[in-house]
Amino acid sequence: MSQMVDLVIFGGTGDLSTRKLLPALYQLQRHSLADRLHRIIATGRGVMDSASFREDARTNLQKFLPEGTWDDDQWEAFSARLEYVKIDADSPEDYRELATLLEGSEAPGRLYYLATLPSLYGEICSQLDTAGVVNDACRVVLEKPLGHDLESCRTINEQVAQVFEEEATFRIDHYLGKETVQNLLALRFGNQLFHPMWNNTFISSVQITVAEDIGVAGRGSYYADTGALRDMVQNHLLQVLSLVAMEPPATLKATDIRDEKMKVLRCLEPIDSANVKERTVRGRYAAGAVGGEAVKGFLEEDAFHDANDTETFVALKANINNWRWAGVPFYLRTGKRLSRRYSEIVIEYRRQSFSLFANDPQELTNKLVIHLQPEESISLHTVNKKPGLTSKLKLQPVELHLTDESQSKRDSYDAYERLLLDAIHGDQTLFMRRDEVETAWHWIDSIIEAWEENGSAIKSYNAGTMGPNASTALIAVDGGSWHE
Repeated sequence: MSQMVDLVIFGGTGDLSTRKLLPALYQLQRHSLADRLHRIIATGRGVMDSASFREDARTNLQKFLPEGTWDDDQWEAFSARLEYVKIDADSPEDYRELATLLEGSEAPGRLYYLATLPSLYGEICSQLDTAGVVNDACRVVLEKPLGHDLESCRTINEQVAQVFEEEATFRIDHYLGKETVQNLLALRFGNQLFHPMWNNTFISSVQITVAEDIGVAGRGSYYADTGALRDMVQNHLLQVLSLVAMEPPATLKATDIRDEKMKVLRCLEPIDSANVKERTVRGRYAAGAVGGEAVKGFLEEDAFHDANDTETFVALKANINNWRWAGVPFYLRTGKRLSRRYSEIVIEYRRQSFSLFANDPQELTNKLVIHLQPEESISLHTVNKKPGLTSKLKLQPVELHLTDESQSKRDSYDAYERLLLDAIHGDQTLFMRRDEVETAWHWIDSIIEAWEENGSAIKSYNAGTMGPNASTALIAVDGGSWHE
């Protein structure tokens, strides 16, 4: 699609829009990548005119943009695109006001970005349809979380599907916009070095870690009803897992890539009441210290109505039952108030069956480490000879960096820049399809039901550590350890 687009952001004055969406759109403007973007129309419940919204946007951009990226000339061009409309989600009169603003626009296309509570998605789409502002040139972007379980996810999807076709529905997961996550495709399918060895013959295990050092950060009421499994594993970690484990797609088109990701999710071995104790660990942070500062425990952070059964940490062992990955455990973990903030994928290769070298404990395995945050990079952990004039060859670990760091810094961008650009252009490759999201929820629901049936205890861990000791035991049973 090469047409111009009006972007309408529902929740345009909210935290996501302020911190991520508007800065990302400004950066697209700065990099001359917003040529198809006609106007940015923010909506909110507050009474405000467009001039006041622009002034607030200017202040927030100067606060949240990366250092050195503010430019007065770019702001003048960017602010000329900004409009504001007051909309209550269930007010038909407010949508008529939006319709008036959209009438006669030079842009035939419309992109509706729903950065509101997911419970409002159905209402917003229905009101847009009733107001007559949805046509064949319209698309909708849905922020996570899509529901609380499979049933609520299906309800939201059904409501949206009554107004927007699947080909016009973009379910966003910002992890898929990260450069290094996308680079998995190039790494796996563009290099003869890695592609033949990306299977259970050569790989012993895969680890995916998303660690956060922050607490619930003002999201206490939401998190009390959600927990780490629903908040992070259902979307971020399973999406990354599917890209790591997928078969080569027929082409790089969105349909073919998402078909292969879907096959992986269907092959996930269920975690149920029969194996949940051996496959999962739940944790909740207690008071401790992060970055040298004392912090409260989870239950002390907010006025929870009921959070005694809410986990802030989860580790699990997933198995993919197919020819490529049979016998290779995928260890997933995520948590809040951990020792540091980082996300990574670790591909651990099998040990040599025999060693020629003296004092080789056979612990220096080859690993491919894909860092997703805070820095994005790829490194290969291998071994070479330890320097010296000893009579016997001894080994030492060496880390080979496979990323052009100078280019990475020069061309770096925020994940939302990539995803917004793709949504404006109508490219669904990095967005989730309905069957992906629902299949992931089906797998997650089985774990939650098993926890409830078995009364799985939530283990305490001190803030500033890497989770409960049981998570170490989860991987140690198989003779491994978490890569730190």
